[in-house]
Amino acid sequence: MPETLAAPSRRAVLAGFAGLSALTLAGCQTGRNPRIAQAGAVAPRRVIDPYYLQMYAAMPEEKYPVPAVDLSKLDPVYFRQVVPYRTTERPGTLVVDTPNRFLYLVMENGEALRYGVGIGRAGFSWGGRARIAYKRAWPRWTPPSEMIERQPELEKYRNGMEPGLENPLGARALYIFEGGRDTLYRIHGTLETWSIGRAVSSGCVRLLNQDVIDLANRVPNDTPITVIQGPSEAPAA
Repeated sequence: MPETLAAPSRRAVLAGFAGLSALTLAGCQTGRNPRIAQAGAVAPRRVIDPYYLQMYAAMPEEKYPVPAVDLSKLDPVYFRQVVPYRTTERPGTLVVDTPNRFLYLVMENGEALRYGVGIGRAGFSWGGRARIAYKRAWPRWTPPSEMIERQPELEKYRNGMEPGLENPLGARALYIFEGGRDTLYRIHGTLETWSIGRAVSSGCVRLLNQDVIDLANRVPNDTPITVIQGPSEAPAA
């Protein structure tokens, strides 16, 4: 387990968001007046804080330029943000709260940096304690044999799919090992904004590309990770 990380101040963490261009979406549903709807009027567009627009702006400097996130397509609760978080986990630990679709990077002083995530569908879930063995920028994706059996169209990727925006692992991948064994689960990036906050992937934890880039920049190899499956296990935020 790595040494306890010194927690940056709230101001420093938030300032780092824009610089690292990590990814999270904003999207607030606005109710429509039935009379206005009947008249064919269009509800006013939600105003998005420029701070978040910058946080999820395009990243042309990446090897494969990452487009800006359409923040109108995601509930703002899944924006990357510092939140109060009570836990017995050491600062520097990652906690995946599967029921609530959040990933927390535990900080000091009862706080955590929270990211919105998409998680595995029922039947493709995993929970427990493990570690991030290593990280990769723009990784190749190799589907497991079991996945190829379920989806024969993936046979062409048996030896790996080249990196890029269409690669399912996105801009970064963090590889989860349990002891010395590869669990085959990853924390990785995605362009699919709609999938954040949902159970859609084959067991992996997906973040917006901007967010996974931010996360990968913050955590070292051998970072401990806890994946919570049941609501009763989740520490109070």
